[in-house]
Amino acid sequence: MQLRTKTLVWSAAGLLAVGTVTGLSAQSLLQAGAAPTVASAISDSIHGAPPQTVPMITAPNYRAIVARNQAAVVGITTAGPMNTSAPQEFGFGGPGDEGGDNPFGQFFRGHPTPRQHGMQHAQGSGFLISADGLVLTNAHVVDGAKEVTVKLSDHREYKAKVLGADRSSDIAVLKIDGHDLPNVTLGDSDQLGVGDYVLAIGEPFGLEETATAGIVSAKGRSLPGDGYVPFIQTDAAVNPGNSGGPLFDANGSVVGINAQIYTNSGGFQGVSFAIPINLAVQVKDQIVKTGKVAHARLGVEVQSLNQSLAESFKLKTPNGALVAKVTPDSAAEKAGIKVGDVILKFNGSPILDAGQLSQRVGVMTPGDKASLEIWRDGKTVSLTATIGNAAVMASADEGSGGDSAPAKLGLALRPLNPEERRQAGVPGGLVVEDAQGHAAEAGIQPGDVVLSVDGMPVQSVAQLRKMVQEHDKQIALLIQRGDVRLFVPVTLG
Repeated sequence: MQLRTKTLVWSAAGLLAVGTVTGLSAQSLLQAGAAPTVASAISDSIHGAPPQTVPMITAPNYRAIVARNQAAVVGITTAGPMNTSAPQEFGFGGPGDEGGDNPFGQFFRGHPTPRQHGMQHAQGSGFLISADGLVLTNAHVVDGAKEVTVKLSDHREYKAKVLGADRSSDIAVLKIDGHDLPNVTLGDSDQLGVGDYVLAIGEPFGLEETATAGIVSAKGRSLPGDGYVPFIQTDAAVNPGNSGGPLFDANGSVVGINAQIYTNSGGFQGVSFAIPINLAVQVKDQIVKTGKVAHARLGVEVQSLNQSLAESFKLKTPNGALVAKVTPDSAAEKAGIKVGDVILKFNGSPILDAGQLSQRVGVMTPGDKASLEIWRDGKTVSLTATIGNAAVMASADEGSGGDSAPAKLGLALRPLNPEERRQAGVPGGLVVEDAQGHAAEAGIQPGDVVLSVDGMPVQSVAQLRKMVQEHDKQIALLIQRGDVRLFVPVTLG
């Protein structure tokens, strides 16, 4: 539950503040005449009009943004069990941890183990979104924490309750007991454009109220292991301790939650990533209402097109998501999607590759309607799908079962989808949706992948059910968490 500075750290970013302008209003960037002029010049250039000089605009008033919002940015300190029986070469992140070779930083959430001794501490950032004490941060900041403390800029400290944490989006919602607390204004991340000014406030390396600034470098980034989140890329100076801190736009509204950096050294190298606030709000609303998050599922296996495939399907460009499999009784099957279809648009937005489709589906809520434009037999077809729930077991694949063998473990499970198998580098397994009872006591957590039972690979819930039925007291589950694999003995209930 600490920040891992292995090769790529989960850090929640600060953007390097290279110039502070005084005497300007925070809204001066978007003066009525300036923005249309810039947009017009860019549009003319794109459409072949004679090149024009792009007019200058006024930089945002970073001082005003900081003054308005720094009281709502909080430091988060956590304490949780220290796992002493786990393999040591994987270490726990934090300044100085150099392990690993993946430049897209993964926060290391600790090893599942029934033997836990001592306490380890971690720190991150967050921000108040309501006067009565709701706090947003990264899920990896509080993952595994037994105690969470929120510290305000005026040095008041509160014990926080974790209302819920979603590892798929890396969003957590905390609650502290307070009234009339300072809070931020939430913006619209969909309105951000590449080149827009952004600013972050957080606690890199525990340095309180650190403000840094930069620009949006790209939008909709899909990172290894994070197909669900369309990250905002910035040139932010991000370091451990900023995790969960806010990313502000030029008007002083929060448009993202800083989450990752790309680095070969363990420190900032010019590329950082933030979770769009629109996605974070969707997750927050579900957590506040139900305490958990239901993720959407279309029910297809898709792949990106290359030029050869595009020509085979008589497409002019290699854009879209080619359907390789349709899950029985899924939203896709009910909508009429077939193997060999190419999904060109989802809810009116073009789909350029398979990853983009995963992102678009992922931000929806189960039960939502989605319109799809399909390329089939040399022509376009319009379909409508009612999005399913990814947490629901694939009953058509697994069989009704009737017994409660997985419940004896205290686990809610589902098979890995192809993209998750690829990201995890495994041929199969079951992802843990929820862990309670004996499984949770053994250290198993949501997001872990069950690879085998007593050394026998497991591919389906039905297979696991049968294996559990053959045991009376205890089984050994091989768990993968990030890059770590470890056998965990679990007592059967």
